[in-house]
Amino acid sequence: MSSITNWNPKRTHDEVDKILCAPDALHELETREINGQVQRVYKKLWPSLRVFWLSVSKLHPDKTCVVYEHQRLTFGGVAERAAKTASIFREVYGVKKGDRIAICSRNYPEYIVVFWACHLIGAVSVLVNAWLPLEPLKHCLAQTTCTLIFVDSERATLLSPAVAEIKSKAGTNAFLVLEAHEGKGSWSGMETWKSRYEGYNGNTEQVLTEDPQIVPEDNATILFTSGTGGTPKGCLSTQRAFLSNLLNSLASMGRAMLRRGENLVFGTPPGPQAGLFLPTPLFHSAGTSLLMIGALTGGKLVLMRQWNVENGKLVKQENIAFIGGVQSTISDMANSAAKGTPLRTILYGGAAVSPSQAKRALNAFPTASLSHAYGLTETNATIVAFGGDDYLARLDSCGRPMPIDDVLIMAANGIQCPTGTVGEVWLRGPNIMKCYWGDPVATDKALTKDGWLKTGDIGYMDNEGFLYIKDRLKDIIIRGGENIDSISVENALYTDEGVLEAAAVGVPDARLGELVTAFVTVKPAHERRVKEAVLMDVSRKHLPKFAVPVMILIREQDFTHTPSGKIIKGELRKIAAEQWAKRQNSETSKL
Repeated sequence: MSSITNWNPKRTHDEVDKILCAPDALHELETREINGQVQRVYKKLWPSLRVFWLSVSKLHPDKTCVVYEHQRLTFGGVAERAAKTASIFREVYGVKKGDRIAICSRNYPEYIVVFWACHLIGAVSVLVNAWLPLEPLKHCLAQTTCTLIFVDSERATLLSPAVAEIKSKAGTNAFLVLEAHEGKGSWSGMETWKSRYEGYNGNTEQVLTEDPQIVPEDNATILFTSGTGGTPKGCLSTQRAFLSNLLNSLASMGRAMLRRGENLVFGTPPGPQAGLFLPTPLFHSAGTSLLMIGALTGGKLVLMRQWNVENGKLVKQENIAFIGGVQSTISDMANSAAKGTPLRTILYGGAAVSPSQAKRALNAFPTASLSHAYGLTETNATIVAFGGDDYLARLDSCGRPMPIDDVLIMAANGIQCPTGTVGEVWLRGPNIMKCYWGDPVATDKALTKDGWLKTGDIGYMDNEGFLYIKDRLKDIIIRGGENIDSISVENALYTDEGVLEAAAVGVPDARLGELVTAFVTVKPAHERRVKEAVLMDVSRKHLPKFAVPVMILIREQDFTHTPSGKIIKGELRKIAAEQWAKRQNSETSKL
């Protein structure tokens, strides 16, 4: 067990949860039947995102809600714009409760406005991975049959040749371009959102006074799983599932307070307004998590065009108290102008953090409490988490299940594994997705009839209920928080007719966690043509930038296979790590 602290908690886990979930507490529990399954739920959870937003936006209307470059919007300003936007949706485009509205864009303040506008009228926000190549992007937009599709100027240019096709397949009423001035300004078959918004003079009060009767089990969001060269799957979640993540995030913070012997305190912290730093795209569940935490606590959400070390200066300028991200982002922060800022919380997501990385973070930000959250798009982010000294004592763990959630470790034969024994991680709770949109076959593979989600992750639980992830059944490579399916990388390589077999594996990287590498064997007739550079070009044509291998090794000997014909990758990972280290050392020696 990796640890950088020795400590004696003031309360046991049972004592902590008894206080956290006590009658009348924010996290008070009750049981509800959901889709035929009796589940623990948060009794005081908001019934809908509409109710949540109307409530929190009135609590601090004059506080800054979002910061982006030179733009600043208050909560009142966002609420006003969201109401007008929702009115346009309803009156101009005929959007009704349950209709889907896609947002496919980099992080802008208007992204947040459109998100809340969707939920004022009970529409389903479809948050599409804006970094996808054209074909999977078209799939996501057409398959979800969205009434409206919002894109930024970059996506407008990419999708412009496919607008008519998508409209025909999806029945889409309009493509609307956010921040169109950043691009060429006009695109065939698309409207600029600014002109539509500024030209509307209708009644904006009706969307606030007319209740669309949204209930907790109504559809709320669709977020997509990794689309690394394959077909992304849209995770449809209910109002309850999406909102439960917010209280799960707060529960992890509350547990850390109580374990230290402190009183349980939630809400807006005293003093100058604190900021939340968002280096993560809003189309990731981690991004929407910070959006929700900021809205509830009255914190300002600080956006940026894209993360780079220079953005570290914003941490001091904007009084950032909370940073969430993968270890590469936090590592960059520790070496930026942000160093020494009195942060309160650093939340890691993705792969486990090494003790050396954790120590560097604490040295750079000595006032910060470190925490870690484990979750999937299918779980609406946080389902297992912990923070503070519990985390520092078990850096190789993901934490403990949240009060509403359960974890099973299952053997391949379908029998539950004993404590400490490795098996597949299964999860259940009211925050689990409803289904994969339009894909009942994939849904049936992932969800059991009694509501358990098969994660494909391999792990075990210790005798205190802490979960440890050891490996991934699906050979997913996690690079900087992006889940990269190795099969999709291999399929990209197979598009070259000279490739006989391909195997993608990850190699360790101090900043990004893992990098993608691959091995191939080549058909004899193509041996003179197929070189690493050729395969790199092939990869760039078919994969997002983050999924392109940093190294492709061409093997002369055949791969070793299992009896069922699958390539055995254990030895390949060792070879790849050694070869990548040699290349790095060689590059260093040239400097």
